Amino acid sequence: MTLNQLLYFQTTAKLQHFRQAATALNISQPSLSRSISTLEEELGIILFERNGRNIHLTKYGRIFLEHVDRIMSEVQTAENHMRQLAGDEGDIDIAYVFPLASHYIPHMVRRFLSQEKNQHVNFNFHQLHTSEIIEGLKKEKYDIAFCSYVENEPDIQFTPLIHQEMVVITPPDHPLTGRTSLSLQDMLPYPMIGYDRHSGLGRFTRRCYESYGLSATIRHECPDENAISALVAEDFGIALVADVEAVHDRNVEILHLEGSPIQHTVYLAYMKDRYLIPSAKNFIRFIRKEGSQL
Repeated sequence: MTLNQLLYFQTTAKLQHFRQAATALNISQPSLSRSISTLEEELGIILFERNGRNIHLTKYGRIFLEHVDRIMSEVQTAENHMRQLAGDEGDIDIAYVFPLASHYIPHMVRRFLSQEKNQHVNFNFHQLHTSEIIEGLKKEKYDIAFCSYVENEPDIQFTPLIHQEMVVITPPDHPLTGRTSLSLQDMLPYPMIGYDRHSGLGRFTRRCYESYGLSATIRHECPDENAISALVAEDFGIALVADVEAVHDRNVEILHLEGSPIQHTVYLAYMKDRYLIPSAKNFIRFIRKEGSQL
């Protein structure tokens, strides 16, 4: 059974006339008759009652037509959807780390959608840790990602996007707030709050301490700067965090480290050789051009 056979049957059933159906389908009447006969043989059932030039659906032909109408409707829906995806429409699945959720991702997506050609694009948002994002990219769950860099992933294209200065945040009137210079070592005597150890920033901050030969004890772990700064504001401890907007919204002191600042980089990531619909490619081009300006 082929899609053409179903179309031929549907048209003939609606017109109840072989010649008119053949004309509508732009095929010869003998070809149409042979196609219907072959279909009946394959199904093992008679679909049409034939009385000279007149034809009528049998009871079983009417039952089959109900199925065919649903099938052809689904085919049309699928075709329309694919045409939309081939144009400037369609769904884009993006995944991103927690620190980008409050401002960066909503702001950049809104800017992208504000362009007239992108107004019919739909985004699906997924907020995860970097390790989960990378696995999701490889399994085609996500089209585009914003995350930390991961080594030994040759099939993923990583493009540096945002460079975030790492700062120390403390409660107001904390002993460190009066320091004219501050190092990571100065943090060690105090209770410390950190990122979830499985997150990209969690691994990054721990590597920072290790690179200075420091053994930091993190008493509380949190997913993002919003949660960390909330605990700092309530005097649960101090923290080394990325200098993002959420930090400035809390009642905390923001202290810069002496010397060359420690920077964490967020990357745009996607699979190198995987097909992406045009709207996803447009979003990548937009982010590469505009995404590092915040």
